[in-house]
Amino acid sequence: MRARSLAATCGALALCLVLSAATNPGFVVRITQAGLDYAHQHGITILEKELIQLKLPDISGDFRLRQVGKVNYELSRLDLHSFHLPYSRISLVPNVGLQVSISNAFASINGNWRVKLYFIRDHGSFDLRVENIYIKINLKLGRNASGKPTIDTSDCSTRVSKVWAHFSGKFGWLYNLFYSAVESRFRKILEGKVCDIVDSSVRRELQPYLWTLPVTSKIDDKVGIDYALVAPPTATAQSLDVDLKGEFFSLAHRSAVPFSPLPLALPPDHDRMVYFGASSYFFNTAGFVYHKDGLLVFEITDSVIPKDVEFHLTTSTFSAFIPQLEEMYPNASVKLRLSAPSAPFLSIGPGGLSLTPVVDIQAYAILPDTRLAPLFLLSLTGNVSAVINVTSSHIVGNLTVGRMKLSLKHSDVGTFQVRMLQSIMNIYASNILLPRLNERLAQGFPLPLPDRIQLYNILVQLHQNFLLLGADVHYQPRGWR
Repeated sequence: MRARSLAATCGALALCLVLSAATNPGFVVRITQAGLDYAHQHGITILEKELIQLKLPDISGDFRLRQVGKVNYELSRLDLHSFHLPYSRISLVPNVGLQVSISNAFASINGNWRVKLYFIRDHGSFDLRVENIYIKINLKLGRNASGKPTIDTSDCSTRVSKVWAHFSGKFGWLYNLFYSAVESRFRKILEGKVCDIVDSSVRRELQPYLWTLPVTSKIDDKVGIDYALVAPPTATAQSLDVDLKGEFFSLAHRSAVPFSPLPLALPPDHDRMVYFGASSYFFNTAGFVYHKDGLLVFEITDSVIPKDVEFHLTTSTFSAFIPQLEEMYPNASVKLRLSAPSAPFLSIGPGGLSLTPVVDIQAYAILPDTRLAPLFLLSLTGNVSAVINVTSSHIVGNLTVGRMKLSLKHSDVGTFQVRMLQSIMNIYASNILLPRLNERLAQGFPLPLPDRIQLYNILVQLHQNFLLLGADVHYQPRGWR
């Protein structure tokens, strides 16, 4: 009984550890206060335009005057022709979300009025100015089932401090009484309508824009990147952190990655608007997927050899090192098939980025009937240094090959001195294989950015097991050239 209980406990513990590891992000986005301030500027501009569209209802009613009687009134065709939000700020509320505070806002309204008191009937127009409007908006952040970010108004309050009005007409004393009767009703209507507009703006403008953040990004017709949120965004006193899965995957058949991301703790830097933490897990899932799908296989024939390379892929060239080749396959073309027996692994540390790849090189003689005759299988190992940079929207890279070592794994043409082939294989790897890889890396991989965002003022820092990318952002409105 105790053994069974112990086994159950161990099983539960193992499950908890697996689930805990699975929640670690492979990629983190940090938005600093400067980034929130920049986004807030554009958001306030949109809110101002939304508020100007606010439709106010007609106001009508009656009130009694001592020794005079009942007065009927009506305000109609209320037109809000300006609404300004000159002072506002966005704040981080730890473990909750964001708060937008707007103060000293003001608006201008005009319309028509009509009153009736016994035999007195009058009408005209009025101008009304609303001052010292205070608005407080709390925004709750989350994620939906597909891993997209969500935002909602968790609370909104509006307070109007001052309302000034000017009525055209003959009976000034009556208008003053009339104004006193409708002012409180007008305040309540305006205060309620403003929060309605805020809720609508968040739903119609802000939420759809956040959904332009790519949950998956297609790299090519074979591979994509999963940028789904693994947890709701977290607000701290200094920043808003968004944890993403950060994992490459095969578009044809997705399978589990046989390793997990380590915890990723970004340094407390706040000089840029946004920071990206790209873990070694993020990059190594790329190597895993490309290897598993057979995309790290390259074939080299003489037709792809650059003209300035003096060695050509023929048995005549190799016979200088393997004399029996010329006799076995005289003047035959040679094909080299380069493949990785295991996925390449990128190491990231303060000192740099490095790879120690292993490449198998299978050589074939191309027979007159196009059949392939196996010649030998070599193993090539070497030190490869990597440089990673960021463009306005992509991570790009470049590889440099250091010292390489060649060894013989199998031969179909008898024994020979492998070291004699070292220089020629170095040339093929450096002049053909490496340029192909760097051409692909120069195209880059897209960063998780919402629509119409471009990065500039970029910095790149190396930390243990992750790469820190910092940048300021520029938003390009639609139609911008």
